Amino acid sequence: MPFKPGSIGVIAIIAAIAVAGGMAADNLPTNDAPNPYKTITNWAHLPDGRKWGSTAGVTPGPDGNIWAYDRCGANSCAGSDLDPILEFDPSGKLLRHFGKGLFVQPHGLSVDKDGNVWVTDDQAKDGKGLQVFKFSPDGRVLMTLGKKGVAGEGTDTFGAPSAAVVAANGDIFVADGHNGCECNNSRIVKFSKDGKFLMQFGKKGSGPGELDLPHALAFDSRGRLFVADRSNNRVQIFDQNGKFIAAWKQFGRPSGLFISRDILYVSDSESQPEDGYGHDPGVRRGIRIGNISDGKVTAFIPDPAPTGITSMAEGVAADRNGNVYGAEVGPMDLKKYVKR
Repeated sequence: MPFKPGSIGVIAIIAAIAVAGGMAADNLPTNDAPNPYKTITNWAHLPDGRKWGSTAGVTPGPDGNIWAYDRCGANSCAGSDLDPILEFDPSGKLLRHFGKGLFVQPHGLSVDKDGNVWVTDDQAKDGKGLQVFKFSPDGRVLMTLGKKGVAGEGTDTFGAPSAAVVAANGDIFVADGHNGCECNNSRIVKFSKDGKFLMQFGKKGSGPGELDLPHALAFDSRGRLFVADRSNNRVQIFDQNGKFIAAWKQFGRPSGLFISRDILYVSDSESQPEDGYGHDPGVRRGIRIGNISDGKVTAFIPDPAPTGITSMAEGVAADRNGNVYGAEVGPMDLKKYVKR
């Protein structure tokens, strides 16, 4: 006997298929998960007592220290002689800083298993920008991808690279197509460990596997690539050859992604009910946390004062002790969240 549409049997079957395929059965935005964290401010101390500018990048290194960047006391490093890239110990003590004169607007930040620091620059000005930098832990430039200050859609140029991460085998994945890009780029570009172009996938759109402002990247323990498909208000999951696996909307409008021990941390800094940019009705801004095995959101750190185009954390990370870090563009701050 066939099931009637909407029957309990059909719903159960659809839910089972969704979970088996890597999709959450309740693939809806979650606003009411518990918040087990308290907020710590002013924990990371910048050089020479300077104040934070905008930041969207924070991540732990393999030694447990915390890396972040500061957009040179403003929302841009153009014309600045300040070092934007910073390393802190877990107490917030500054250990080192470097990178002055290289960036227009630092954007994506990640650290690979060898401790090398990867930073993207998503803008161009005065012959700089639109590149991906690989630094040694002491600040030496080991590799660059893209042509300095040159926008493009090819295999050796970017339109606006927003993030870069390194797979276990050394392959490099770059998200290209931040808003403000005067190009058609909305793609993931894959390179070998020595910087040779291998492939690209994704195109501008809202269908499965299509992208609209790929903003952040992260790998899980199985090597699956999670993409913050921000303007589509979803996280998408791919294999490393670009095969679409799943799309999750329950984590809100994702600006930042981080995965540790297969716990997914997603920052939503832009959701708003009004039409236009950031339109994501019924979704609160904040940091959502959940297990990738079922995609269920288990914790939510809400934005205490959502305002404007962006607020609270755009970048997000967690350390080995489970402390959460939020890198903020609008409020110009780097906050730490610890278990109550």
